[in-house]
Amino acid sequence: MATTTTKLPAPDKGPAPRKGRARKRTFRPRTLVITACAWLLAAVFLAPYLEMIVTALRPKEELRDRTYLPRNLEWANFIDVWKESELGQNLQVTLLVAGGATLLVLLVSLPAAYYTARMRYRGRKLFLLLVLVTQMFQPTALLVGLYREFHQLDMLNSVWTLILTNAAFNLAFAVWILTAYISSIPPELEEAAMVDGTSRFGAMIKVTLPLALPGVVTAVIFTFITSWNEFVMGLTLTTEPAKQPLTVGISNFIGNYTVQWNYLFAASVVAIIPVIVLFAFIERHVVSGLTAGSVK
Repeated sequence: MATTTTKLPAPDKGPAPRKGRARKRTFRPRTLVITACAWLLAAVFLAPYLEMIVTALRPKEELRDRTYLPRNLEWANFIDVWKESELGQNLQVTLLVAGGATLLVLLVSLPAAYYTARMRYRGRKLFLLLVLVTQMFQPTALLVGLYREFHQLDMLNSVWTLILTNAAFNLAFAVWILTAYISSIPPELEEAAMVDGTSRFGAMIKVTLPLALPGVVTAVIFTFITSWNEFVMGLTLTTEPAKQPLTVGISNFIGNYTVQWNYLFAASVVAIIPVIVLFAFIERHVVSGLTAGSVK
């Protein structure tokens, strides 16, 4: 018995691509305008930093020159600024204050935000409103009261004083942003983990916290940068040069009659490098964390 085989038609691959013709990219006028505006805006924001770097490399005798670029680059300014000031101790104090305040804010804000996001208790909306209202208070409005309080406790010129004050002024934002992010995470994920035998605390650590990482990173970078750049509290609560934060130490280059511009800008360049490096590594988490809870 003979068997017949039918040949299936070959799949249509469409017209063969023409060789020798490169696909041209078309730019719309709107795209060109937006790109040009973006580059212009970037140049406006970067111009002060470029001027700061250029001035930091100027020799002392060229500080009053009107030329934009110095004739000679004085790299020794970055070495002399460490020798002629307490910049090393100031940098160490700022690292301890920013890191300690960030850690303290996380230890307090994570449980508060988790409880506020998951529990519908009486006065919840009032609590969130009060948290938001505390963000409206300026540190300078509480400056005299804080100084008197820490003076009575004999805690002036202490790193712990700066850690507590910076953590207190950044705690409200951390609670607010973490509450919004944790609220966007489905509670069914935690319930499934608890059905498998995990406690609520274990579900929060193993399930919710990894999913809330962008919100946590946002709270970390906001608290760290704010504490790093804080000036008024550091100037008021510390009087010894070696125990002052970096922002206050940089201002010591401004005298009553003269300003050491080359050392001032050299110290400023040193101050912004850690923040730029930190933000460059976690920038994508910050963007997603700030938009948390906006769309469900």
